[in-house]
Amino acid sequence: MTSDTTPLNLPTHEGPAGSSEITSAEGLQAILDNLDALVYVADFDTYELLYMNAYGRQIWGTIKGRKCWAVLQNGNGPCEFCSNQLLINDDGSPAGPHVWEFQNQLDKRWYQCRDQAIRWTDGRLVRLEIATDITERKEMELELQRAHEKARQAALTDELTGLHNRRAFFSFGRQLLSQAHRYKTPLALITMDLDFFKQVNDTHGHEAGDEVLRHISGLLRERIRESDCAARMGGEEFALLLPEADTARATDMAERLLQMIRESRVHYRGHQIQPSASFGLTVATGSDQHLEDLMVRADRALYRSKERGRGQVSVTIAETPPSGQ
Repeated sequence: MTSDTTPLNLPTHEGPAGSSEITSAEGLQAILDNLDALVYVADFDTYELLYMNAYGRQIWGTIKGRKCWAVLQNGNGPCEFCSNQLLINDDGSPAGPHVWEFQNQLDKRWYQCRDQAIRWTDGRLVRLEIATDITERKEMELELQRAHEKARQAALTDELTGLHNRRAFFSFGRQLLSQAHRYKTPLALITMDLDFFKQVNDTHGHEAGDEVLRHISGLLRERIRESDCAARMGGEEFALLLPEADTARATDMAERLLQMIRESRVHYRGHQIQPSASFGLTVATGSDQHLEDLMVRADRALYRSKERGRGQVSVTIAETPPSGQ
């Protein structure tokens, strides 16, 4: 034991043969110093370190007269995550142990900590912590979480365009419709279909068609808000959900998108491709119980744009049910 460490003043117990058992302070200290984990004791009120085993001293050095937050975190005051308040009852008496995990901001290692308030040899209240390094295990857990999140995002993302896919659109869309009903706010749906897209594929090839789809997706991302939901529904079909957008605002959005598409050009292997699109839109009403109700109306408006010559915006307004229904 180094000279800066307070001895553990535990009584020696005599065994049957008269020899001292390992319950002596020296024996207990030998056990603690050989643990592959940090063990330390800090005064509950002053945060002064009263004891640290060899594992801790090898990493954090001398503790004499120093505070736990200064040694373990290189801080200038008690840690925001200090568990002291969790270790005592309302009357100030020691409670049960508290087990938790955290990443030390000084050495960036992950630890599982077992904290408990106990009475020290002089009667004062102290915090006893046993911290085991779990960095390797934690890094594997975090990597697995990242892999799961990446897989979840991939399941909700259209691989070609980076927009939401059809599955994600209906998942998020149902939430947005529910919120619109709950807070009585408008919700607009715009459906969009690229005109003469088959002709692009037949003339320039499917790679050119893919380039057009990526180009259109980029235009959509430029115009939508963070709260909006834009998705590629399949093929050359797209859809946008606009929370808190009424008919006028949604129509303005669709017309701006139409103008942007008309004025844009897709350059592919020396060719200029001029895309075109038709739009249909509607706004949710209180009687819309399902997102599919909006989709039917928006698609009806989209077909009307196609029938009228393409490259335009059409609107379908939900019929108001008769009084009393």
